[in-house]
Amino acid sequence: MIPDSARTAARRAEDVLAWAPSGRIAVPLIVALVVVADLVGVGTVTLLLLGVSDDGDDAGRGPTLLAALAYLLVALPVATLAGLRRQRATTAWLLAGRDPTPAEAARALRLPVDAALIAAVVWLAGAVLAGAVAAVTFPDPLVGLRVGVVALLGGAVTAGVVYLLVARAARALTTRALAAHPPAGRLALGVRPRLLLTWGLTSAVPLLGVVLLFADPSNPGGPGRTAVVFLAVVAVLVGGLATLLTARAVGQPLRDLRQVVQRVGAGDYTASVTVDDAGEIGLLQEGVNTMAAGLAERERLRDLFGRHVGTTVAARALAEGASLGGELRPVAALFVDVVGSTALVRRTGPEGMVGLLNRFFAVVVDAVEAEGGLVDKFEGDAALCVFGAPTGHPDASGAALRAARRICDDVARAGEVDVGVGVACGPAWAGQVGTASRLEYTVIGDPVNEAARLTELAKDRPGRAVASEAAVRAAGGGEAAHWVPDAEVELRGRGEPTRTYVRANT
Repeated sequence: MIPDSARTAARRAEDVLAWAPSGRIAVPLIVALVVVADLVGVGTVTLLLLGVSDDGDDAGRGPTLLAALAYLLVALPVATLAGLRRQRATTAWLLAGRDPTPAEAARALRLPVDAALIAAVVWLAGAVLAGAVAAVTFPDPLVGLRVGVVALLGGAVTAGVVYLLVARAARALTTRALAAHPPAGRLALGVRPRLLLTWGLTSAVPLLGVVLLFADPSNPGGPGRTAVVFLAVVAVLVGGLATLLTARAVGQPLRDLRQVVQRVGAGDYTASVTVDDAGEIGLLQEGVNTMAAGLAERERLRDLFGRHVGTTVAARALAEGASLGGELRPVAALFVDVVGSTALVRRTGPEGMVGLLNRFFAVVVDAVEAEGGLVDKFEGDAALCVFGAPTGHPDASGAALRAARRICDDVARAGEVDVGVGVACGPAWAGQVGTASRLEYTVIGDPVNEAARLTELAKDRPGRAVASEAAVRAAGGGEAAHWVPDAEVELRGRGEPTRTYVRANT
């Protein structure tokens, strides 16, 4: 799935690639301008090479210059038509305003390579022509070889620069193509070939040109100062341009990646980077987007998981894994139930009852979580809450009693429902029950059953909260002072009397 930000950037690319007045696509313009620049470079470099030759005879300069000019007149329209024809499919899908097919995207990604190949062919033909004319018109035939070889070196430099320039100018087109078909598997020109290309443009070709000048048999005295200085100046200028283009092609995406990774690390999983490179950097960009999308999905599942089973249970399951089994733990159980729920349903209707229960459960969750407890499950209009599981609690009984008092006060303040709350404590089994394919965290034991029975008693008490004597005596922090002895009753299913406590001053 392509992130929305990438698609937005891709749509902006279409605007960049179009002429505002006429709506004509700029891909042909890129190809034509590059070809024109190459051909001007052919003529300029050829003239400069002829100008620095030291053969002492000017007879061949005129014919060589005329041949170069004639070649420009022929090669210019041919190269332009070749560039337009090569990217005709790209122009078609851009004008149609649709996403490209895989084949069309691959063709669009080859635009820098195609432009460089056209420039290379033009330079090769020009070098052969200029060398042949120079060999015929100059007294020494080796002058033609020198002109041809140096022109070939200039062609290599020009083709490399053309690739870097077009790759930079066509980034918006690359973004659009990669947004429809992200890079995978086979790569275009990667980082290593680009660096090698930069080395060739900045070091290899200029130094080879100097070597050829000194090894030229037609000039045993060695090259003149002008030729060496000219090659040095060309190496500095071309090298600076090539290095700048390569640095921007690698550095800018890395800066964007660093910013996105920092945003993801800070919790912004909606961050994404525009994929605008068909090499290793593009794979890295796509990988970061996939990682961010995966983290966003994981965070969404974590949030949903936590909402269903409680944040503490979710955190423990994520850390230790989910499996059947559990452990015996000392816990305090709090059970809360709505009084007269049947009559409430008939009075409010099902939809109104759902809204009322949601507001009531919000009070329960806030009170329990504020004391470090877990709302284990909602049971219709009742809720079972646990303190001390799945993680330990330093004062489980005290926290449960404080939560019970807060629930009663908040519910009474809202005035929508009447509730009964029961609190008990003791050892209970806490863990996962179910099957390997469907698990549920729960707490099973006498405190849970006792709290449920005490809830029934609480519905008839003024304070609407009843706790076992064991829970009150186990409470710390002075919480026992808020509870007073009530009655001694035999709860259903227990077979022994239970001493109960109710809220003081109620």
